[in-house]
Amino acid sequence: MRHLPYFCRGQVVRGFGRGSKQLGIPTANFPEQVVDNLPADVSTGIYYGWASVGSGDVHKMVVSIGWNPYYKNTKKSMETHIMHTFEEDFYGEILNVAIVGYLRPEKNFDSLESLISAIQGDIEEAKKRLDLPEHLKLKEDTFFRVPKSKIMNGH
Repeated sequence: MRHLPYFCRGQVVRGFGRGSKQLGIPTANFPEQVVDNLPADVSTGIYYGWASVGSGDVHKMVVSIGWNPYYKNTKKSMETHIMHTFEEDFYGEILNVAIVGYLRPEKNFDSLESLISAIQGDIEEAKKRLDLPEHLKLKEDTFFRVPKSKIMNGH
């Protein structure tokens, strides 16, 4: 993706119900409108960056953009795992995401265990990369401080 960092926000919608239940890795899902408006050059795959819910604190995150080959999705999705424990679900809240880097292409897995292991590896790698000064500074970007009343892609 040429346009990194990439900023987007949208209302959290119900996903497939797999993140927490099957994987033990909860995700916040964007509506189709946000996914459909991603820049044309966005490759499917796993990215990392920063996220906040509403006007809350900014946390590290990983996001999967694509078809989730293991689950054979028919619709492209954008599923964000925020590295923070939330007390309750936040469906309907505005999710603010700054994608700052690319980890790997999406791929299929031969077992649920290998998928979970890959995601855990992605999370650990993202944590390290987000501690680099060039990424850490984006945690303080004005994007996370603007009024959250609009759903928008871009900055």
